[in-house]
Amino acid sequence: MSWGTELWDQFDNLEKHTQWGIDVLEKFIKFVKERTEIELSYAKQLRNLSKKYQPKKNSKEEEEYRYTSTRAFLATLNEMNDYAGQHEVISENMTSLITGELTRYVQELKQERKSHFHDGRKAQQHIETCWKQLEASKRRFERDCKEADRAQQYFEKMDADINVTKADVEKARQQAQLRHQMAEDSKAEYSSTLQKFNSEQHDHYYTHIPNIFQKIQEMEERRIVRIGESMKTFAEVDRQVIPIIGKCLDEITKAAESIDHKNDSQLVIEAFKSGFEPPGDIDFEDFTQPMKRTVSESSLSNSRGDGKSELKFGGKSKGKLWPFIKKNKGAGPEDFSHLPPEQRRKKLQQKVDELNKDIQKEMDQRDALTKMKDVYIKNPQMGDAASVDHRLAELGQNIEKLRLEAQKFEGWLAEVEGRLPMRNEQARRQSGLYEAQNTSAVNSCAQDRESSPDGSYTEEQSQETEMKVPATDFDDEFDDEEPLPTIGTCKALYTFEGQNEGTISVAEGEMLYVIEEDKGDGWTRIRRNEDEEGYVPTSYVEVYLDKNAKGLRVLGVKQAASSNSEEN
Repeated sequence: MSWGTELWDQFDNLEKHTQWGIDVLEKFIKFVKERTEIELSYAKQLRNLSKKYQPKKNSKEEEEYRYTSTRAFLATLNEMNDYAGQHEVISENMTSLITGELTRYVQELKQERKSHFHDGRKAQQHIETCWKQLEASKRRFERDCKEADRAQQYFEKMDADINVTKADVEKARQQAQLRHQMAEDSKAEYSSTLQKFNSEQHDHYYTHIPNIFQKIQEMEERRIVRIGESMKTFAEVDRQVIPIIGKCLDEITKAAESIDHKNDSQLVIEAFKSGFEPPGDIDFEDFTQPMKRTVSESSLSNSRGDGKSELKFGGKSKGKLWPFIKKNKGAGPEDFSHLPPEQRRKKLQQKVDELNKDIQKEMDQRDALTKMKDVYIKNPQMGDAASVDHRLAELGQNIEKLRLEAQKFEGWLAEVEGRLPMRNEQARRQSGLYEAQNTSAVNSCAQDRESSPDGSYTEEQSQETEMKVPATDFDDEFDDEEPLPTIGTCKALYTFEGQNEGTISVAEGEMLYVIEEDKGDGWTRIRRNEDEEGYVPTSYVEVYLDKNAKGLRVLGVKQAASSNSEEN
């Protein structure tokens, strides 16, 4: 099966067919190029979608991601980002392996095709030239034969005419002989030209054209094979990323399976628990006996006799902090006494943590300035050591103010938690100045809470008295306190040099025990052994919490708190 023998007379059709083949190849290239653009656009849209739903930094959304369901959603967003990356890989591979290669191949194919058909046209022009030469020789032979016949007839006519002179007859005879000779020469030339043409024609149709058409056939078959290989590559590029895409989907499934509805429910309790007890029954008020109205001590109103708290039975209650009680308007008092006990404790703890951070920041600045001053003292040419004294004094005052502020909030926090902030007698002696300065302020705040004009939460004096226990009891209790139990393990992602008090140094890759998870301040408490424990930045470790241990710890804390309450 050869185009040279089967299609020897289809030069024009072959030219059209091969051009069509190149057009098909260019159409496939355009198809793949548009596919790569779609993949890039899809990847970009997926990345934008993932970025759109990522939690905003320093926003309320970050707090929502402590729930397992929202963490699973965050993992899904991250995996979708990786998923988008695989579509970018598809686009890049298709561009390099198909579009780029085929574009170069098409240019080479066009040049090869042009060369083959140029040779074919050249062969056709040669055979056409030979044909024209044959036709010219044939016409010349035919003309000379006719001229010889006419000359012969004229000679015979002159020879038969008795009135013609002998000289005229001889002239006619010579002319006839000349024409015959010319006819013979034309015949010989025509015969030679014919033989040459037949030889050229045989070579043309059995040698030259078959060779050219065979090359064209091979070129076309290579084009067909190449487009088939490109289609396989088109599928293979997709197939190569399927395992990675499958892994992304597996991670999404794994994240979905990690959702713990019980844990999320517990987090809701921790986030919104007020610490109040449900209200008791309201006593009957007998209006038939004037001036002897009674109010149940277990009712929603505190039995202070001031009547400040209002009961709302008509219409909808707008107070969300405690049923039927008016919601506090405005920023609220400094000690957060307008909040329910549990929420108040969290706010106070958050405030204490913020103040401690501010203190640490000021102390770091003071340490840096102290080092600078030492450098100036050793090398006076670098600067005046006295120039930093004012700033050091200012930092010292700021630190002292912040410490007093922190102690004040720690006192309120201890009041809520039912313990004193200082764990030993020496610490209490050091804070004697603070207690003297702030006792009146704390009492004032307590009185303000009892007589809050807007009907917000108030604490009973009897409850405050019960919650205060002798300092010696707490000293003994904390002196005998057992180490905190481990609630999981962690792996250090980076090396951390714990140079500040309360921190611990860790090396990258080191495995340690977690004894207290991040409370929202960015620090996790860990233990290396019985004697070494401290805080490290949460971002420096990967934590693996033991749910059972965590649950037992929470239960133990609650039982201990219940036991202390009963003893008091």
